[in-house]
Amino acid sequence: MRRLVLGAPLPTYAAGHQTLRKRMALPIFASDPLSSVAYAPQELLLILAGGGLAFIGYTPWIAAAVILLLTVVVVSYRQLVRAYPSGGGAYTVAAKNLGESASLIVASALTVDYVLTVAVSVASGVDNVISAFPALHEWRVEFAIVCVALLVTINLRGVAESSKAFALPTYLFIGSIGVMIVVGAFRAATGNLPLAESAGYTLQHHDLARAALAFLLLRAFASGCSALTGVEAIANGVQAFKPPKARNAQATLVAMGAVAVSLFAGVTYLALKTHVLYTANACDLHGFANCDTKAQRSVMAQIAASVFGGHHAVGFYAVQATTALVLFLAANTAFNGFPLLGSVLAHDRYAPKALLARGDRLVFSNGVIVLGTAAAILLLAFRANLNLLIQMYIIGVFVSFTLGQFGMVVHWTRQLRRGDTVHRTTRALHVFRAINFVGAATTGVVLVIVTITKFTHGAWVVFAIMPVLWLLMFRVNRYYGAVADQVAPDAVTRFGSAGDYAVVLVHTVNKPTLKALDYAIAADHKRLAAVHVAAEPELTESLRAAWRALEIHVPLTVLESPFRDVSSPLVEHLERDRTLHGSEVVSVYIPFYVYGHWWEGFLHNRKSRRVRHRLQLCPGVAVVLVPWLLDSSQSLYTRPARPLPGLERRGLTALPASRKITTQRRFHRPIQR
Repeated sequence: MRRLVLGAPLPTYAAGHQTLRKRMALPIFASDPLSSVAYAPQELLLILAGGGLAFIGYTPWIAAAVILLLTVVVVSYRQLVRAYPSGGGAYTVAAKNLGESASLIVASALTVDYVLTVAVSVASGVDNVISAFPALHEWRVEFAIVCVALLVTINLRGVAESSKAFALPTYLFIGSIGVMIVVGAFRAATGNLPLAESAGYTLQHHDLARAALAFLLLRAFASGCSALTGVEAIANGVQAFKPPKARNAQATLVAMGAVAVSLFAGVTYLALKTHVLYTANACDLHGFANCDTKAQRSVMAQIAASVFGGHHAVGFYAVQATTALVLFLAANTAFNGFPLLGSVLAHDRYAPKALLARGDRLVFSNGVIVLGTAAAILLLAFRANLNLLIQMYIIGVFVSFTLGQFGMVVHWTRQLRRGDTVHRTTRALHVFRAINFVGAATTGVVLVIVTITKFTHGAWVVFAIMPVLWLLMFRVNRYYGAVADQVAPDAVTRFGSAGDYAVVLVHTVNKPTLKALDYAIAADHKRLAAVHVAAEPELTESLRAAWRALEIHVPLTVLESPFRDVSSPLVEHLERDRTLHGSEVVSVYIPFYVYGHWWEGFLHNRKSRRVRHRLQLCPGVAVVLVPWLLDSSQSLYTRPARPLPGLERRGLTALPASRKITTQRRFHRPIQR
């Protein structure tokens, strides 16, 4: 099943074939910022509608501010890709220019942002599906969880596989929205563009003071800034591009910015022309029937219905299908960015080393699974409600934007002070620094606005989680540092020990025990003993008799165990022996079964596993596991769907015929020294 779902393992040398061309990189990296046109204008209109119909007139000015900000961020991030083509994005910039604390702030912010990207994109996609098929409203959460599971599966198949899955839907989305904008603009110019279904509703009028008006406009701008999410993904994943990596990443970044600006401006224009109304609570729309049980159609759905002539038009379903699909796939920006970020953090010892390991398909599988799990928990906790989830969104985005751009200012300043103008002129460095300074100042101001306007609406959750993540990363780093100090070799290392004592753990006389004994004899230890723990007294006499009958000359030591425990008497015996003979190397041979069926694990090796775990806590004791292959183990060599451990990492699915292992039955005679 695993091979069927994920595909065959890829060898390490195939990693170069998993890089992306620009036409494939655009959908896999830019699906998040491109798809944000489905909810960014909607959130902008939602906030303005809270002040009444008169405030919808401020939409063009706020949209223009969002477009200007998006342009500034794209231009600023081009400089970041230019300076740090190795990837890592804002985290790498902050780590190298602003220090450890700033880099961990960026890392925690990006972690929160990636999880929210998946949750918000999937929730928005569910909204658009429900807009086309309202009967699915009751299954919102289940639908969202299934989508996350599918995204995890697709991404576990590898970068090249996922890019193929995401390319067509993203380009179809760009095409369908482009057609909708062109057709809608033409119909608006000719005067026959129908109004949206919500245009006939009315909103309660609000008399706002000047301060409240300013706050409302700032909050609308903050919500519209959700169009900037995902811009940093290209800078984080430069290494996923084909050479020349930096140049291809810059070109893709510019293309993404141009398309995102065009779509955002076009959708906002049509929303104004069709007089779309969208509120946080459907019952705020006077005239909306069954507002308690019926969901509002999304802004994109209302525009598509107006432009293409109703909710049953082919164009309407085309827009809804591509929008919902690209929103689900927009989460792939996070699935591509977070595993890369996690691998960088693991390399720097700020995250578990498991995030650094590549899976069968050469992706950072553990990062994909962690991200999918966290997003599913978030969707479940907030019932896949877009209006709740989006209030926590973009905080992490602008934290990383701001610190990353300030880090770039420090980077260019250091180059100017060092006179590092080998590849660039002094004037060019001044221009680069000015661009990043404008980007840092702009995003810093927006961060303050977003924090103030969204804090009480849910953004406080992000500010509560980020310090926890910061502390966890800090403590993980210090833990790895402490372990490294503990295991570092001394200045002078002396090999050899004062003694060598081997113990063969004997339960009964059988072939596995004799095999372990034979191995211990062949190792030629200075002292060797067979030890039996008498947890079952009636077994001890029969063991002594069998030992004498086979004429085994290795001495048999029997340890009493009044409480039927095997581990404690054995450990006490080893400690007494060390007291008598001083520091020495102790080897304990434990036979165990190798079997071919999973259910046999419940029937074998349980006692030996407990003893092994207890001996691991004894200093100076090495545990030697001696395998005995049961007949059922032969299926491990003939079953193609279950390769031996280690073969998967080498890209093999079975042993070569010349290396087939057969079970040899040994010890048909008594073993003598």
